[in-house]
Amino acid sequence: MQQPSEFQTKTNMDNMYRWTRHIYDLTRKYYLLGRDELIDKINIKNGEYICEVGCGTARNLIKIADKYPNAHYYGLDASDEMLKTAQSNLEQAKMSGKIILKQAFSQSFEPKTLFRLEQPLDKIVFSYALSIIPPWQDSIDHALELLPSGGEIHIVDFGGQGDLPRAFRRFLFWWLKMFHVYYKPEILDYLKRLEVERKGSLEVHHLYKGYAYRAVFKKI
Repeated sequence: MQQPSEFQTKTNMDNMYRWTRHIYDLTRKYYLLGRDELIDKINIKNGEYICEVGCGTARNLIKIADKYPNAHYYGLDASDEMLKTAQSNLEQAKMSGKIILKQAFSQSFEPKTLFRLEQPLDKIVFSYALSIIPPWQDSIDHALELLPSGGEIHIVDFGGQGDLPRAFRRFLFWWLKMFHVYYKPEILDYLKRLEVERKGSLEVHHLYKGYAYRAVFKKI
């Protein structure tokens, strides 16, 4: 299947979030589960460079920067509309000078030019982003290319709902599809393959009876 162009992706995202961005955090807190577990477990060291891909409203970055204040934070999103809300949230949290946000794409962003970074990123975060990004595999590959040895990709996303009622699972997947969000078991399969290929080590934690999972891939 042909992937949409970056221009088309941006247009789609802007159209989707032009109005919903105003209630995004209020509504998503009820079903984007596991984000706070990622924040608690990410274990950021002083001086590290952290980037969230698909940062949305900057909700996660603000919480991470508050918990681990002695690091450098960056975020990117395909949607300029969503970044308007994110920038407003940074101002309210008094973190405009702490977190840098830019419009860019997960499969092609270059930290050196986008954020004027001379140092490599240490950790890259995908929080409920890969399930909505069409070129998810390219996005993972690009993240690995950007990271140095020992760098980490942190992911939280929808699981297969295996231990939850079938009716709930059907409804959730149907509802998510309305927003172009899809459960993608192939993401974990691909990360396992990368581990077999000795590209890094994988750690996976299944959350809330399979509702979500948290994964860490550490580059060798």
